Formats: sequence, structure tokens, C-alpha cells
Amino acid sequence: MRRSVNSGFAAAALLMGGVLAWLVMLVPAKDGVREWTGSLNPGGWMAWTFPTALFFWVIAALLLVFTWAAIRSPETPRKGLLRIWTTRGDRLFISLLGSAFINLAWLGFGGTPAWGGLILSLIYAAAVFRWV
Repeated sequence: MRRSVNSGFAAAALLMGGVLAWLVMLVPAKDGVREWTGSLNPGGWMAWTFPTALFFWVIAALLLVFTWAAIRSPETPRKGLLRIWTTRGDRLFISLLGSAFINLAWLGFGGTPAWGGLILSLIYAAAVFRWV
């Protein structure tokens, strides 16, 4: 069973790599220079840009990795700083939700560029996985 699970996740990883390569190829280019924030779907109903698509790709990749990790080594819930029982998936959800608020606050208070919010979010996520 473990071999079929690993081969299934290897196929999913190849598919995710193919989707990422496809997204990179969709990035528009002018005079040989890629416009990373240009529309991937000009005239479409939603302004899909490469950073937006990459965000959702990362979420899907995280879900695949966490599913694989849960199958590979089942976890036991632990009680952390919040005094609630959490699993890896719970901590991922808490870190993603908190990161959304951190980035919104960063943008709301005029913090440009947005790299500062990303760095704070990564520090927050590391703290959540360590102590929550």
C-alpha cells in the first residue's frame, strides 16, 4: 500500500510541476522581458496574474505535502500555547488565516512593498508550528 501511495503522490508532484511550468509559460512578455504582474487571461472576467496564480498553487502544494505527511507518519494532536489540541493541518490553517490578516494589515497601514508582510507572515507561521 505504501508504494502505491508514494507513486500516487509522485504523480501529483509531477502534475503540480507541470501546472507551474504552464503558468510560467502563460506570463506575457514584451520585447523578450516577462511582465510577471501582467494579466494571464487578457479580457477575462478575473484579473489573474502570475503572483495570484502562484499563491493558489502554493496552497494546493501545501495541501498535497501535508496529506502525504499525514499518511506517511500519522500524527498525534498536541496541546500548545493556545491550550487547544492541534494537528499539523490545524496549525497550517491557523498560520494561513493569521498570515492573511498580517498581510491585509500591512497593506492597510501603507506598508509597501508587500515583502515586509510576507516576512512577518513567515515568522508568524514558524512560531505557530513551533509553539501552537
